[in-house]
Amino acid sequence: MASPSTSDSWISTFLQAQAAELGAANNTLLAYGRDLKDFAAWLGARKAGFSNAERDLIEAYLIDCDAQGLAQSTRARRLSAIKQIYRFAFEEGWRDTNPAIQIKGPGRKKRLPKTLDVPEVDRLLQAARQTGRTKADRVRNTCLMEVLYATGMRVTELVSLPVSSARGDPRMLLVLGKGGKERMVPLSPPARDALAAWLVMRDENEDQLVADGCQRSKFLFPSRGKSGHLTRHMFFLLVKELAVQGGVSPEKVTPHTLRHAFATHLLANGADLRSIQTLLGHADVATTEIYTHVLDERLAELVLEHHPLAKDSEDKG
Repeated sequence: MASPSTSDSWISTFLQAQAAELGAANNTLLAYGRDLKDFAAWLGARKAGFSNAERDLIEAYLIDCDAQGLAQSTRARRLSAIKQIYRFAFEEGWRDTNPAIQIKGPGRKKRLPKTLDVPEVDRLLQAARQTGRTKADRVRNTCLMEVLYATGMRVTELVSLPVSSARGDPRMLLVLGKGGKERMVPLSPPARDALAAWLVMRDENEDQLVADGCQRSKFLFPSRGKSGHLTRHMFFLLVKELAVQGGVSPEKVTPHTLRHAFATHLLANGADLRSIQTLLGHADVATTEIYTHVLDERLAELVLEHHPLAKDSEDKG
């Protein structure tokens, strides 16, 4: 099969295949697109392109990225995008060889995810009950936070939940995750109560909007913006506001931090890794194992903070 004639065609065809075959998330596709366009521009400045670049040229690009001072994680991500497009090109017959297959990247520094302790989560949940211009806002904010902490959903999964998934006082929610994979997540009693209260408010608001000539929303957390539902960005800002109101450091709190807290607190209370993997929607249990390190680090901190022998050692020092 003949390869596309331009770099833009290479990139667009690759991204379309990723979306169609793997169900890649929109944010992932955007990141691939940005990285590959940067690489294509770099090749173009050297009178080269995807079709004729060899290993030495790809390695020279990575060296140049390092010289620009790009973070290790950024360089690793760019190489990943390059490897994937060349693997796709080889499989499609666009190239007889894969010039990137043996290139080793800079790797990534393993950083333990930030998490929150139970009292901090409690303060965030309490802040949600008190924060908002209207009663409907406060009820919605409470529902968002209770459901997020009860399920450990990714923020995109949460804000884009269809309202149909929440009907009938559910004990579990069906979540559409990465790659179009579905999973069931259980709801705690407080989350179910918050969900039931929000559904009443939400439906009243929707009925009024329909009476005013608007179309009824299919989302649990509707918005009149382009997406039709509360956006990731708006929820990120809301969580920061709740952190301030709850007396929790805003630097520690993001929607994803609550996902980490969900997993870490489950593990601390005896849940097994395989169950947590299923609830989080991780494809590989190795991804879930990071929470054992988070828990180990937290336990070490507690010993140093509260064990009498540790205090005696500090006093003698």
